[in-house]
Amino acid sequence: MSSPDILVIGGGIAGLSAAAELSRNARVTVLEAEEQIGFHSSGRSATMLHYALGDRLVRALTLASREFIENPPEDFTDVALGHRMPVLVHAREDERVALDALDAEISLFAKLERLDARGVHELCPLLRNDALHGIADFNGIRLDPHALLQGNLRRLRHKGGDLRTGARVTAIKRSSGVWRVSTEQGETFSAPIIVNAAGSWADAVAKLAGVQPLGLQPKRRTIITFDAPPGTNLDRLPFAKTIGDELYFAPESGRLFASPMDEVPSDPCDAQPDEYEVALAASRMEERTTVQVRQIHSKWAGLRTFTPDKHPAAGFAPDAEGFFWLAGQGGFGLQTSPAMAAIVGSLIAGDPWCVADVSVEELSPARFFRQPA
Repeated sequence: MSSPDILVIGGGIAGLSAAAELSRNARVTVLEAEEQIGFHSSGRSATMLHYALGDRLVRALTLASREFIENPPEDFTDVALGHRMPVLVHAREDERVALDALDAEISLFAKLERLDARGVHELCPLLRNDALHGIADFNGIRLDPHALLQGNLRRLRHKGGDLRTGARVTAIKRSSGVWRVSTEQGETFSAPIIVNAAGSWADAVAKLAGVQPLGLQPKRRTIITFDAPPGTNLDRLPFAKTIGDELYFAPESGRLFASPMDEVPSDPCDAQPDEYEVALAASRMEERTTVQVRQIHSKWAGLRTFTPDKHPAAGFAPDAEGFFWLAGQGGFGLQTSPAMAAIVGSLIAGDPWCVADVSVEELSPARFFRQPA
């Protein structure tokens, strides 16, 4: 039986970043069900650091993560974790009020430029003429999910931590102050603390442990890739998003990618693209831009998992000693992972609290179990 100080269930960005942080002060083992890290959500993200996603809390976590991503520690990685890419949120005339509201919200966290129709089309010539207004963040970052995952794995191993892939958990029991975890391969692990970072499977892991689930909801998101019009300068294009949750697109490996920003409820699974959402992505691209999607070169889907209030849960379960929730990143796990890992370090190892604009109570899983007054 392997007996680390902390067992982390889940080898996506949430689990690996938390494990890397915790390994500074503890012996940590990560159990990942798949044969590779980041197989589901973390490896299938559009991977931008931007502030048009989520709300105040998500933006605060993103801002708190930025310094780490721009200047990672020497023991983390030898390569850049991303590169600059402008972020453009564009709007038609009837969407201007919504754009004004988003401008006011994001301006608390990032320096924005307000663009008229000319500025919008200079930044993104592919948009149709009805894109009359925009806000641009010229300091957006296109993240490298592989570099983020591998950097955390490198740090974990450098500190003596362990990763076990192909280690799907089948049983969890607590006895005499220790959690005992069994896997399909017949291995057994024990630790006083479990970190449940199992993504879309986090509620299922909780049920194995006899812990009340949070009510997590995985939702599928679809992405397609296709050729840009001949002569398009892909190096100068931004990550472009409609003011509503309708469409985003950006350059991708010599082509364009686009998503209809679908949020289709799903059971935890190896998500596959549905033909309706694939067609919807192409249709919305053609409706909002001058691009004709003549051939789809690739398509994929991933699950984004939400708590009931769409804020992440990070904290010890109120009904089980030593069971720590780290779930519900909702599609912003990569861009907030440094801050969330530091928060886990604060809550488990007692490190100083690191995000001034986010409170323990906002993230606590206990908020879902409080009785109304």
